Formats: sequence, C-alpha cells, structure tokens
Amino acid sequence: MIKRALEKVMSEDMSEIWTLLNGDEKRKITDNFTLHHFKKNQIIYAEREEPEFLWCLLKGKAKLYKDGVGGRQQISRLISPVQYFGYRAYFANEPYVHTAAAMEASAIGAFPLSVVRELIDGNRAVAWFFLHELSRNLGSSDTRLVNLTQKHIRGRLAEAIMVLVEHYGYEDDGMTVRMYMSREDLANLSNMTTSNAIRTLTAFVTEHLIVVDGRQIKVLNEPLLRKISKFG
Repeated sequence: MIKRALEKVMSEDMSEIWTLLNGDEKRKITDNFTLHHFKKNQIIYAEREEPEFLWCLLKGKAKLYKDGVGGRQQISRLISPVQYFGYRAYFANEPYVHTAAAMEASAIGAFPLSVVRELIDGNRAVAWFFLHELSRNLGSSDTRLVNLTQKHIRGRLAEAIMVLVEHYGYEDDGMTVRMYMSREDLANLSNMTTSNAIRTLTAFVTEHLIVVDGRQIKVLNEPLLRKISKFG
C-alpha cells in the first residue's frame, strides 16, 4: 500500500523524470523514496553539509540562501512545486554552498544521490534531464546576479515581487500573491536592507502599484510593476 502511494506521488508529481524511466528504474526509485514533512523555517539541509539526497518539493514553498555579513541572509533561489534541488554539490563533489529551508509547512520527497548516479550511468535520457536542469538554473542565476548588482532599489524590489508571482502565482482573486513573506525575507530576496524594502514597498503603495496588508501583497498594476522590474 505504501509502495502504491509512493508510485502515485512519483507518477503525478514528478512525471517529467518518471516518463524517462523503465520499469526496473521506477522500482529502484520507489524502493528508495522517502517522504519528509518540514515545518515553517525548518532547515532541510545546511551549508557545508555533505549532499546525500536529491530533494523534490511536492507541496509547500522553500528557499535556498547563504548567510552574509552581520548574519543577513541572501536568498539565491525560491523552490516551488515540483522542483528538484540539492544535487549540484554532489555532482561537483563538494559540500553544500547554501542552506535550504522550508518557507511554510512543506512535503518534500527525497531519494539517495547514489541511486541518481546509478540511473544516470544506465540511462542517457536521465543524464540529459539533469544537464538541462543545471543549465537552466545556471542561466537564471547569472541573470539574477546581474540584476541584483546593477538595478536600482525600485527595480530589485519590483523584480522580487514578480519572481514571487512567477513561482507561486496569485490567489483566486487574480491579484494577491500566493506567498506571504516577511519584510526581512523580501529584503533578502531583493539584496537590500529591510528598511529600504519597507520604504520602497510604501512608495509602491503610494503609487497605487500594490496594496500591502500585513504579509500579503496585492498587485494592482502588474504591467507597470514589470516595467519597473525591467528598467528600474
């Protein structure tokens, strides 16, 4: 019964890689698959730990971040269902260079990277899958690095809001971002101080671009916000 439940999770939530596997490979995955539940802010793995598992976020939200000067975090990547993470360091034969943490109560699947290696050795399509994933992530990281270092504060915050929309979408009203972030996390995502993030949010509210209610952000003018994100 547990095995059937795992097969259902894998086939529905991890279908992209699942379609590349034969019967024996699928059994190898389900035999080694474990499901983990994390509370909000709970660490999934920490910087400098040795990588052991390929993680896949099935439900919830997660982030990758590094601790910077003065204990300030820099969020390098947001994870949304259904994305894989935690494997680059293994392929590079090095410890993790960032920390992964749940941003809300989350369900995350995992299986040993040693098993992933066996699949790659025996299935060229799986190898190309991970090459594609790594290449996309590298391209996104390069673009984000340039944006965070060259854009003005308004552009960085507008981009952060758009990143939240792209990863998590809107609530049923089509306006409220389906991610409730603290001002500190929003600042960490935008590479700015919390005080600057608060001031810029207030400016966006004054300009009728957004409405802020606690940790909720409602986007009133997405086209203009995207324009600020692109040229700000």
